[in-house]
Amino acid sequence: MTLHVNTDKGGYDVIVEPGCLACASELLDLDRKVLIVTDSGVPEKYAARLAKQCREPHIAVIPQGEESKCVRRWEMLLQLMLREGFTRRDCVAAVGGGVPGDLAGFAAACYMRGVDFYNVPTTVLSQVDSSIGGKTAVDLDSVKNIVGAFYPPRRVLADPSVLDTLHPRQTANGLAEALKMAACFDRDLFELFEKADPRASLAEVIGRSLAIKRRVVEVDEREKGLRKVLNFGHTIGHGIESEAGLNGFYHGECVALGMIPMCSPDVRERLVKVLKKL
Repeated sequence: MTLHVNTDKGGYDVIVEPGCLACASELLDLDRKVLIVTDSGVPEKYAARLAKQCREPHIAVIPQGEESKCVRRWEMLLQLMLREGFTRRDCVAAVGGGVPGDLAGFAAACYMRGVDFYNVPTTVLSQVDSSIGGKTAVDLDSVKNIVGAFYPPRRVLADPSVLDTLHPRQTANGLAEALKMAACFDRDLFELFEKADPRASLAEVIGRSLAIKRRVVEVDEREKGLRKVLNFGHTIGHGIESEAGLNGFYHGECVALGMIPMCSPDVRERLVKVLKKL
């Protein structure tokens, strides 16, 4: 499946295909220097699989977790590119979840006023949500995403087959974000969560979630109106992350907790039932 996302700068394709990481060189321009940003929680084989298809790969592995989404790590990526002689013709690729995606995207946005950025999401959360939309950011003084830029990727390569290695809790973490989009925009998808196991229909959940996100982003890329709806659960969720996120809570779990008090009693009951199943 290929989705095209229209943006002010022309748009980009989101390719969702099992096994597409193995043929990335046919889908991405890797005949140049490529900074591959991943984290310690991502199986090494995924960054290595991309690297062996690059003419000149440089791999940066950051520690797993929100703590790495900081100015210091972002600066380290810029210094690496400067040291290795990256030019505007070269590119940055994120392999992993939201943290590598944010860091890599923001580094790409800033280095020499912008170089190509590819996103290769390897978590459910990043495949259903954070890999598209163009938001890139780092945290500062415990404030999430306060320093960043809207910088769309050149292309997104989402390989559902890599999700097989995820811990069940990580899968549930991403499904919570998909449930958020279903609650806001897709009654049928919400009912799928209610009546069936979304893990058994993961490809459909990813596809429908991306379609929702694309529709919203195309209308309101810079979050001045409709896109704010996708922050459902995030107002309280970000507060929980700021206080407790470093003590074991995942982003999707915080968003789930943030959605519950914002719902009417009847919707809250349905939402809680689904969340308990995840």
